[in-house]
Amino acid sequence: MLPSQQPLREWLLREAEETCRRYGYRRLTTPTFEETELFARTSGAGSDIVQKEMYTFKDRSERSLTLRPEATAPTARAYIEHGLHREPQPVKTFTAGPMFRYAAPQKGRYREFWQLNVEALGSDDPAIDAELIQLFAELLRRLGIEEWTLELNSIGDRSCRPRYLQELEAWLDAHSGELDEEARGKRATSPLRVFDSKNPRVQEALAAAPKIGDSLCDECRRHFGQVQRYLDAYGVRYRLVPTLVRGLDYYTRTTFEFVGEALGAQDSLCGGGRYDYLLEEIGGRPTPAVGWAAGIERALISLGEQGVEREPEPLEIFFAFEAPERREQVLPLLAALRREGRAVDTDYAGRSLKGQLTQAQRSGAETTVIVRSGGFTIRRAGERDRELETLEAGEL
Repeated sequence: MLPSQQPLREWLLREAEETCRRYGYRRLTTPTFEETELFARTSGAGSDIVQKEMYTFKDRSERSLTLRPEATAPTARAYIEHGLHREPQPVKTFTAGPMFRYAAPQKGRYREFWQLNVEALGSDDPAIDAELIQLFAELLRRLGIEEWTLELNSIGDRSCRPRYLQELEAWLDAHSGELDEEARGKRATSPLRVFDSKNPRVQEALAAAPKIGDSLCDECRRHFGQVQRYLDAYGVRYRLVPTLVRGLDYYTRTTFEFVGEALGAQDSLCGGGRYDYLLEEIGGRPTPAVGWAAGIERALISLGEQGVEREPEPLEIFFAFEAPERREQVLPLLAALRREGRAVDTDYAGRSLKGQLTQAQRSGAETTVIVRSGGFTIRRAGERDRELETLEAGEL
């Protein structure tokens, strides 16, 4: 990300942090790498992340470590290891930082990418599912991203999913010839993952497969119905997608995805759901939790497609030297202005006075101070030059 690209990115991150703050979510920072076992256990051995995408290495003590491919599992680990279950529940956190996946780079997909993760741990209230979804919708509103669709589903829990998986397995046995090799591989590790297929022919065939929504237990059905009612109350529009599953094993019940229209094949702006068994899986107490992850670069692409820009903060003062021998006398003034919070710069390329004035103009400086042998000239656009014999910080 070059300096010219930073203003928009920094503005986006500020908006994200401010939105999270207003909803009561606090920043959490986790390590860039974790023990490999954390991701292998939580993501599922058959997931694309574990099989194809993790950057895994051994350190000098022969410990297997992995650059984090996602932030939910590290958040859950931090919750357990640092006793966050003893704080008022739910514990509401957000994380913004780099993730790493070995995937084919393309528009909206990078091997090092930034994500915003927002999580609520310690509550099974469907209202917290709805709050998290509405939080991202609000962030999109603040950013001015308008073209998006929210897809919503429930994938059940331990009570109802086993029976559904039996029905799905039977259907997949009967329609095995309609699956491609990738879908068969996904089925071998986790049957639900066949719905992640990007092959249009496979997607068309799977449209006739049994739907998890038809097999939900009463408790999951009630939970999902309440999530929808709360979203209706918030005024968040959504589309029910009965084939929507998440690619990681730890998801239960609510699953959702915000799809953007400016991203092409990589159309997901945000994805998430409930993961009530994750903390138990890594050694914690049974703890309900829900969260989502949003790609920063993908949001920037959407903003760019809409023509949204942010200019860098303008330079306030530029010092140009007609008398370069006076530089030593003037540098303390630059330091004093900077201590006051002013953005100040000067020439370091040995330019002529004309070149320095051109550089001041290009920098967007609101004020140019020309240092002459006998004094100072203060120049501002639209005003007459002021001539001063001496110059104090307060005069600028």
